[in-house]
Amino acid sequence: MPEPTSLSENRPSMLARLMAGITEHAPGVTAGPIDDAPTPDEPGHPEYHRRQRAEFALNRWTTAVPYRYREAVAQHPDVRAWADRAAHDYRSAGFLVLTGPIGTGKTHQAYGALRRIAEAGPPNFQMIATTAPDLYGLLRPGGSEKGSEHELKRLARIPLLLLDDLGTEKLSEFTEETTTRIVNHRYNESLPLLITTNLPVRAPQGGASTDLVTRLGDRLASRLAQTATVVSLDGPDLRRTSRSAS
Repeated sequence: MPEPTSLSENRPSMLARLMAGITEHAPGVTAGPIDDAPTPDEPGHPEYHRRQRAEFALNRWTTAVPYRYREAVAQHPDVRAWADRAAHDYRSAGFLVLTGPIGTGKTHQAYGALRRIAEAGPPNFQMIATTAPDLYGLLRPGGSEKGSEHELKRLARIPLLLLDDLGTEKLSEFTEETTTRIVNHRYNESLPLLITTNLPVRAPQGGASTDLVTRLGDRLASRLAQTATVVSLDGPDLRRTSRSAS
């Protein structure tokens, strides 16, 4: 005796009935594939996740940036190009050295570069921004509850490090050794380093004797020469200009 056939097996599926109805009422219409890919505003789309990463990174940037520089934007084309390289692959960016007289916007450009990286929504955004005097104060014995060696390793390994006002600290064996360890580690691991300084990279012959090469020594100067993008900022003291305008 043949097996009984259930009613559902003889009944056309809902999709089959729908397609049959379309064919009957619109014989010239051919059903095409359904586009169910996510839009840029939906999870699963690369742009959606990039924006999520950018929001997270900008929150981190805002937390780490002094209030005065919360509106910082990178305007110099070389600074913007460096930031774009760092956003794409921070190990390919190299160092960025911003030099120039006091008040020419070096710190503004440096924080703007970090902001531009954050806005790109990189997969991993971690940064530390500090001045050179604060850095050496933190790393002196008793300067940190976690210990100077712990702090030094953290500064050496963080993906993005800004060392502002290099050259304003009092030069000593301690500051030389600390700077050498940080720069060497970041150089060897291809980690980016932003430096702002009032010192020229190399003083003109017969001019001032103090320059970045003299300050850091030949070994670190060689590291900078190999990997650094050097941007010289000139012009009047923007701080004085803004005060006189107001």
